[in-house]
Amino acid sequence: MDNPLVQVQGISKRIKKQTLVEEISFQIPGGSILALCGGNGAGKSTVLRMVAGILQPTSGEISVSGLHWKTSRKLYSQQIGYMPDDYQFSHGLSAEEMLTFWAALRKIPGRKTRVEEVLTLVGLADKRNSLVNTFSKGMRQRVLFAQALLGKPPLLIMDEPTNGLDPFWMNEFVKLLQGIKEEGHTVIFSTHQLEIADRVADQIVFLNQGKHVGSGPTEEIRAEFGSLYAAFNHSLGLG
Repeated sequence: MDNPLVQVQGISKRIKKQTLVEEISFQIPGGSILALCGGNGAGKSTVLRMVAGILQPTSGEISVSGLHWKTSRKLYSQQIGYMPDDYQFSHGLSAEEMLTFWAALRKIPGRKTRVEEVLTLVGLADKRNSLVNTFSKGMRQRVLFAQALLGKPPLLIMDEPTNGLDPFWMNEFVKLLQGIKEEGHTVIFSTHQLEIADRVADQIVFLNQGKHVGSGPTEEIRAEFGSLYAAFNHSLGLG
């Protein structure tokens, strides 16, 4: 793969005597989408947090746009928009106020216009003045998605982004990711919902208990195994 945007080489994460992730490697070219698939405890969130620079690997190397967190921390972080699995929102702030705060923190130019743009993208323009801590899980997910998009980052990292979304917004999420990809952005997201990965991801990485158990281009996996479900079960030795 020539000049991938993201290179992850043999990363592991150990805390005391517990190994959370062991020897994970993958590459992501610019303008493509990779899905980390696996069940609870598979290590998906740990991998994403390491790529985002929130956690540092115990071993291995990660680069984004040729930058390394240890040597180019500020420039590295500017390449990334990160959406966590959940977030404890501040009481008393509206969706617009929350996004404006994040935009100011990141010194995003034209932030008033950009906040309006991302609120519209995620279908919350009519809820801009509503308090975020009163939102449903799915609506909070959309606020988190919006904040990750604020800076138009080359790399978007999303941890279980479809949790809590209703069927309509599940479909809209797929459309949004496809649009982001068409604009040249790169996306890595985690999910246990293989149907979402199948619809939108160019590459799949299967994880189980912190280990890499299978990967490849989505089309090739589908051609070999018939479906991502069959491929995942095969990776677990279940078929």
